[in-house]
Amino acid sequence: MLEPNTPSPEHSPSHTVNWSRVRTVLYIIGTLVLFVFALDLMITSLQNLSGTAAEAILLATSNPFTALFIGLLITAMIQSSSTATSMVVALVASGSVTFESAIPMIMGANVGTTITSTIVSLGFINKKKEFRRAIAAGTYHDFFNILTVSILFPLEYFNGFLSNLALWLSQNFFSFEPTSSSTRLSPLWTGANPIINFLVESIPSGFLLALISFALLFISILLFRRLISGLLMASSPEKFSRFFFKSTLKSFFWGLITTGAIRSSTITTSVVVPIVAQKIISLRKAVPFILGANMGTTVTAIIAATLGTNSSSAINIALAHFLFNLIGVLVFYPVPILRSVPMAMANGLGRLTIRYRLAGFVYILVIFFFIPFSLIYLNKDSTEVLELNYQKKDFTTGDETSYRIVSKQQIRSQSGQWLVYRRNTIDPDEIFPVYKKNNVLFINKEMVMFKDPGFCWDGENKEGKYQLCVKEVLPTFTVNEALQFDSVYVYTQRYYNNPDSVESTLYVSSIYPIVLQTTRQEKSVVVETRKISAFTRK
Repeated sequence: MLEPNTPSPEHSPSHTVNWSRVRTVLYIIGTLVLFVFALDLMITSLQNLSGTAAEAILLATSNPFTALFIGLLITAMIQSSSTATSMVVALVASGSVTFESAIPMIMGANVGTTITSTIVSLGFINKKKEFRRAIAAGTYHDFFNILTVSILFPLEYFNGFLSNLALWLSQNFFSFEPTSSSTRLSPLWTGANPIINFLVESIPSGFLLALISFALLFISILLFRRLISGLLMASSPEKFSRFFFKSTLKSFFWGLITTGAIRSSTITTSVVVPIVAQKIISLRKAVPFILGANMGTTVTAIIAATLGTNSSSAINIALAHFLFNLIGVLVFYPVPILRSVPMAMANGLGRLTIRYRLAGFVYILVIFFFIPFSLIYLNKDSTEVLELNYQKKDFTTGDETSYRIVSKQQIRSQSGQWLVYRRNTIDPDEIFPVYKKNNVLFINKEMVMFKDPGFCWDGENKEGKYQLCVKEVLPTFTVNEALQFDSVYVYTQRYYNNPDSVESTLYVSSIYPIVLQTTRQEKSVVVETRKISAFTRK
């Protein structure tokens, strides 16, 4: 008798399944390694940008409305908020963009990522009833993020709400100094350092390296997204809906988990559009999934930031991204009245598209282009940028050095930063928060008060506790023939641990948030001076 044919062990179904799983795991690991490599290459390339390019990025993001639109436009163009937020983390980690300037970019990225689901909904334009439901499903994500921005952007613009909250969390849950920018993002896998060093030496252009790293970053996320989304969408839409939308809580967490796995809310929210359009589920049932997806999109920034825990600014921007989405969910979902607001706006636009088919296209042009450009134009002069050059002289050694400070201040809120450049003109060595309130100037953690002569108060810095007193107020302070400042306060500073030996004299402008000159004396002998040598408004 002939023996029955049996599959050989090499080709057995279980062997094939196991190999398929191993191949999938290797694919995921490979894309993750590519992601880490691309991110580290991007940080390195940004650090090697020319001073002109770095300054252009700095000035472009100094206006929060411009930064908001940059985040929106980049995300809308590349159709990936994960790539955009990873780029923002890299910019912050490299010192090209300050933490405070990056927050509007993150907000813009959250709005920009919603354009994909809106475009998907326009594909139902030839089916009247389905088109209305598709527009409602596609634009709910838009309105949710737009409403969240409309609440949190003014709070951040005037009071630094998100940045202060993120700083507080980093101070209490991480072990580094959150205001320091001298640290850099360290990659999880350092084996790529020789390759990165070789590329830096072979390609001297930081701009070209940045383009290459951006392409690799985008490809890594695209490959990972394509694999995971293919695994998730292997079943039919009916099975997908029954599995993911059984209950509110389950729907929210599935939206969070799948988006975190795919690293793209673009796909997960776009998948909801045809399901709602075809009445497989209602928009009300889809809302928790969309909100979960909105939370899940923060995973990429957190991964990018926590590759190296020594980069405080990168951690801070990841926390701000998470807080932005979390606060939006807490505001617009638990309370039924507020929950209905973005849904009513989405349904209203859906009904409007039945009467006017072009309403969807007009909506995209107005929300994603006309309004942002208008806000940029109306607020083009909202930020004051000062470039300051200083000369430092050590009378003990006779050494003379120079350094540069770029001061950025929001005119309305009187808040901003000092970017201190000592080693080069590309990377700031330190970034200090600076703001003025009620005739009090705060520089990092130190306070300068504009009071009458004789007024004193206590302070503390790394040298110890001190007393600062107003000595006099000069109507005019002359630096040189071409540089004069009006209304300059002169202060004397004495340390309690050495009151008779060390004394400093500070000259501070009451008009601009800058220190014009510092003279340090030890035992009545001048040992060091720091004096402004050039002043430019940009």
